[in-house]
Amino acid sequence: MVDAPAKPPADAYINRDLSQIEFNKRVLAEALDPDVPLLERLRFLCISCTNLDEFFEIRVAALKQRIEIGAMARGSDKQSAQQIFATLQSSMETVVKQQYQLLNDVLFPELTAAGVRFIQSDEWSTEQQDWLRDYFTEQVVPVLTPLTFDPSRPFPRILNKSLNFIVRLEGKDAFGRRRHRGMVQAPRSLPRIIRLPEHLSSPGCHDYVFLSSIIRVHVDELFPGLKVDGCYQFRVTRNSNLYVDDEEVNDLVHELEGQLEASRYGAAVRLEVGHQCPEDLQQFLLDHFNLDQQDMYLVDGPVNLNRLATVCDIEDQPELKYPSFTPGMPEELQNSDDLFATLAKKNVLLHHPYQTFAPTIDFIASAAADKNVLAIKITLYRVGADSPIINHLVNAARAGKEVTVIIELMARFDEAANISLANRLQEAGAHVVYGLVGFKTHAKMTLIVRRENDRLVRYVHLGTGNYHHATARVYTDYGYMSSSKRLGEDVHKVFMQLTSLTEASGLSRMLVSPFNLYDALIEKIEREADLAQQGETGHIIAKINSLDEHGIIDALYAASQAGVKIELIVRGICSLRPGVPGLSENITVRSIV
Repeated sequence: MVDAPAKPPADAYINRDLSQIEFNKRVLAEALDPDVPLLERLRFLCISCTNLDEFFEIRVAALKQRIEIGAMARGSDKQSAQQIFATLQSSMETVVKQQYQLLNDVLFPELTAAGVRFIQSDEWSTEQQDWLRDYFTEQVVPVLTPLTFDPSRPFPRILNKSLNFIVRLEGKDAFGRRRHRGMVQAPRSLPRIIRLPEHLSSPGCHDYVFLSSIIRVHVDELFPGLKVDGCYQFRVTRNSNLYVDDEEVNDLVHELEGQLEASRYGAAVRLEVGHQCPEDLQQFLLDHFNLDQQDMYLVDGPVNLNRLATVCDIEDQPELKYPSFTPGMPEELQNSDDLFATLAKKNVLLHHPYQTFAPTIDFIASAAADKNVLAIKITLYRVGADSPIINHLVNAARAGKEVTVIIELMARFDEAANISLANRLQEAGAHVVYGLVGFKTHAKMTLIVRRENDRLVRYVHLGTGNYHHATARVYTDYGYMSSSKRLGEDVHKVFMQLTSLTEASGLSRMLVSPFNLYDALIEKIEREADLAQQGETGHIIAKINSLDEHGIIDALYAASQAGVKIELIVRGICSLRPGVPGLSENITVRSIV
């Protein structure tokens, strides 16, 4: 056992929220990189915006709540919520400024040169103006509800992250009462970016117009008889944390559905406003949403950069995107027409996205169609829309097979989708278990029970990534398929634990959190430290999504001080501070976005 080092100082840990902002800066750095294809740079910009939205909805919202209730400092760094928020504020302002500078000064000009134009209202030709007026009249006006304010028409409830316009008005309404302000909400059914017909676009170009520009130009038609003195877009981000009392909840689905509805109108945490909006209207909005000046971001462009991703999807210009890539098939499966027969002879390791996700889908599809398969058990965290795996599970249940699905309802931002999937699976006859209240079922595993020669054989799939056919083409993950008897027994015991909450004792091949995984990791780290102290080579290489567990970090610091060479590949949050003399000089951290 390695000698216990002194407790690391408070500044030995990077604050997780600051680390998360740094991760988003790395995403934005991809958009800044001129060696990345142009439309992919635009996509990275959109991803950085989505990440920042979620950061405000969850982390900033929680931080503001702590400030509001006067919570004491917590965490090893002992920073108060106010101190953390002040530091975050500066970083977030920098990110937002970089996002819009990149869009306006670099990406828009380069996209224009490449034939993808986002045209402003002062650039519209006469023909484009006529077409856009017709579009506004026929496609936009019928679904808009312009509002003015009085005691019978209070300021409306603003949906989280929706596009809205505050309008300055002059004059009297139809009833002779003077009006000063109005508002227009843009329903989410309206596309935020409109591609003009080819005959109206510049030669060799695809021209796009923002919905916000169309509404701003024609907003006076929504308030006839009143003079419009200005129209300014804004967007509010709200607290989207879901609060489920582990001890009080009786019906998790019912409780979540109520929480999801409430979160659409949670407490405001950020206000984004067009940069030309006058100060009095800015203050009017801040006062209404109970926000401070520091919570407002003036933006020079669309208030929601995420919607630009639609252009990346519809533009068919291969030279502006990454080269197409066809994932390979593992050698063991290249000539296999019977997956179960192959797995009976050998295990198969899949490395995504370099190798195709198809065998994983085929694994479940084969089980659903095979008359000898009696049962399918699977855990689901995120699966995506139109999932072929869900279709196969539904077919298996309808065919009379025993289908058990452990679906995690608390998968952040996928809660509503998972409730819908759970309902669909239940209607097909599957047994659905909603994970475990107070914990997240994050394991990705499938167990198939098949009758072979009058005996039952277990086949398993274990993965590091979700059963999501789309993200498997992008994210780096491993999948492992096997007919190992001992592994199959372990997976069976874990499923029994998830459904009946009994103890999964006697596991021989699996480490399971929150029971023995943590202690096993500490033991393995300390083993390397012991080797190093004995003059042998201690070496740790780990590839992980995030590293924020201080107990693991402390063990890594101790191993580093014992002389262990430690190489960490951390995609997201990393609270470990590498390369500090006397603490972590033997630790390197790399991030691959």
